Amino acid sequence: MSDNVTNELLLEHLKSIQAKLGKHDNHFIRIENELRALKDHVSGLVKSDLNRDSDIAELAVRIDRIERRLELSD
Repeated sequence: MSDNVTNELLLEHLKSIQAKLGKHDNHFIRIENELRALKDHVSGLVKSDLNRDSDIAELAVRIDRIERRLELSD
């Protein structure tokens, strides 16, 4: 009889643990989705920064050329 009670208690605890693990799985999935969104956002920021750097470099080249044509450079 005591073995049966022990097994029932053990089964209840295992079910409780399984339910908690299920909640944790859902929580981790949500966190992974948020991280993925953050990575996409950072990627967009990096691309925007690279495009801005490219535009600035292009303007610097154009200014150098204008200065040479107007004989303003040293």
